[in-house]
Amino acid sequence: MTLDLLPLGKTARIVAVDWSVLVPEEARRLRALGLEEGAKVSLAHRGVFGGKDPLAIAVGRMIVALRRAHAAAMSVELLSEVSA
Repeated sequence: MTLDLLPLGKTARIVAVDWSVLVPEEARRLRALGLEEGAKVSLAHRGVFGGKDPLAIAVGRMIVALRRAHAAAMSVELLSEVSA
C-alpha cells in the first residue's frame, strides 16, 4: 500500500520510497523532515479539495503537509494496533 491510501488514524512504517519520481529538491526536503524508509507515520487528515490534497502526515512529533503525489511514491506497511 502507498502512503496516500493509508486509512485515517492508522499507523504505518515507510518501507520503500521511489525517489526517482520526485524532484531532487523535494526529495531532500522530505528526507530532512524524516519521511524516509523506516519512519513511523500516520495519516492525520485529508484535504477537502477535489484531489483530497494536501495530506497531513504525522511523523514523530510533527505534522507535515504532503502532496498526494509525494505520498504515492512511499510504500508503507500497517503496524499492528497494540491494546493497552
